[in-house]
Amino acid sequence: MYNSEYDDLSFEEQLHLTESLIRQRHNQQMFLRRNAQLLQKELSFEAELLEDNPELAQTIHALNMQEIQSNQQGLQNVLGSEELASKEQSVWSKFFPGLGG
Repeated sequence: MYNSEYDDLSFEEQLHLTESLIRQRHNQQMFLRRNAQLLQKELSFEAELLEDNPELAQTIHALNMQEIQSNQQGLQNVLGSEELASKEQSVWSKFFPGLGG
């Protein structure tokens, strides 16, 4: 892959930069792999914990449902306020047609 930014660099500088980029990509891949392993362990532990504690599973489910309902209500409130704002804007445009909207 050719990069014109490397034109002013010596071969040794280009090589060092390329090696540095390879190391950086390798480290990122290792981090992502390790992160995926930890997440998998966490999910397995969580599944085991919920399996052993049905009351905890019910409580978490109830809390998740409350959060979903709260988010939906918040979204409806936001959408409702946008509709209200557009109605107000249309009222103002009747009095001041140059305002647009």
